[in-house]
Amino acid sequence: MLAHLPVLQVILPLVAAPSCLIIRKSGLVWLFTFLVSLAALTVSALLLQQVIDSGVISYHLGGWDAPWGIEYRIDILNAWVLLIVSALGTVVLAAAHTSIRRELEEGQQILFYTLYLLCFSGLLGIVATGDVFNVFVFLEISSLSTYALIALGRDRRALWAAFQYLVMGTVGATFLLIGIGFLYMVTGTLNMQDLAARLPAIGTSTTVLAAFAFILVGICLKLALFPLHLWLPNAYAYAPSVVTAFIAATATKVAVYLLIRFTVSIFGVDFSLSVLPLQHLLIGLGLLGVLTASVVAVYQMNIKRMFAYSSVAQVGYMIVGIGLGTAAGLQATLLHLFNHALMKGALFLALAGVVYRVGSANISAFRGLGRRMPWTMGAIVIGGISLIGMPLTAGFISKWYLISAAVDSSHWLVALLLVAGSLLAVAYVWRLVEAAYFHSPETPDKPADEAPLSLLIPTWLLALANLYFGVDTRLPLAVTEMASRTLFGGAL
Repeated sequence: MLAHLPVLQVILPLVAAPSCLIIRKSGLVWLFTFLVSLAALTVSALLLQQVIDSGVISYHLGGWDAPWGIEYRIDILNAWVLLIVSALGTVVLAAAHTSIRRELEEGQQILFYTLYLLCFSGLLGIVATGDVFNVFVFLEISSLSTYALIALGRDRRALWAAFQYLVMGTVGATFLLIGIGFLYMVTGTLNMQDLAARLPAIGTSTTVLAAFAFILVGICLKLALFPLHLWLPNAYAYAPSVVTAFIAATATKVAVYLLIRFTVSIFGVDFSLSVLPLQHLLIGLGLLGVLTASVVAVYQMNIKRMFAYSSVAQVGYMIVGIGLGTAAGLQATLLHLFNHALMKGALFLALAGVVYRVGSANISAFRGLGRRMPWTMGAIVIGGISLIGMPLTAGFISKWYLISAAVDSSHWLVALLLVAGSLLAVAYVWRLVEAAYFHSPETPDKPADEAPLSLLIPTWLLALANLYFGVDTRLPLAVTEMASRTLFGGAL
């Protein structure tokens, strides 16, 4: 069984998805989906341990050796991302049953779990596969499921948000597919390791440059890099609350992984950051995203939309880390990828609790909630200070490493602007804290009970994780350092 862990990671949720349609009862379907997700988390933890102990795992499907057959190749980088996606997906799913009973009609709940598992499987497949065409296939599985999940939102604007994401996502996927086609045309292979071995001999031909440009734009659309982020705020604001928590904690992280995989592993650091001026482009766009999205977040009245713009800013931090072109910068990106998943998972699950009790995510609904929903607001405060990057939180660790990497590479202005971005985060987080703790409720006669335990427990699990990994950093630091050194050492 242990020999088949790479394919089990993807097959378990993929096969389980249509099975939800057979069970039919929402409570049983939730339990079944949760157990499948928990099994996927167990598999990803075993894969990470196996990679740390024994090195890269190569799994050949159908008995065909790579590069002729499809290969699942698990190294320290994608083992780390698999653990993040499966862990956050499982925790969010633990809270899903309570939240969707309030936000979705009975007939939509079975569909939700089916789509959730399909999206979950697609994201895991993108990360696990060692074949670039399979990346496109799994990207489509996850994207189509995400469009439908967003459209389940009870606000009619969710349909427009889903359509907007559909258009942008289709453009991004098309660009990615064109780039993959160009790569196959010049190399005759789709295997990632084989591509990495063949591309240096081809050099900077026009076809390779075109392939790189198409792939880069396609991935940047998916990860919502400024200014290609226009689909994200509406998608986060109008999707069901647990859907927002799931895609905020996982989907953009997988897209960042893809960017690292293509630029560092497949095309190589020398080509991506030296031959081409990508280093300056990534740092510039990343900083623009950090500053512009943070300023826009300050003026948002819908809190889900505010944290959506915050996600655009946090993606900017990760992109700056890649753009620095050093192992320290890449480690900071991988750290922030993990820490941001914890932050946004906690924040959006807490918002799900607010929506459950209050029925709105507008800032006016938060007036006085610090006294009426103390546990829920406590989790939001912890997620908020981690987002800012205060000491003793996970967010501080990754931002410290990112600023240190910028200083070490003599990018003093970059370091200064990154600090400015954190100060802007103080402004929009404070607006929420002020409303919750220093304003009286607009309707004092209408009590708001605390969120149900089934929502509070997963929320606080992530909130406490933000504090724990701000103190005990051994696991994330060890894994990310190993991954960044491996990638910059030339190993795939």
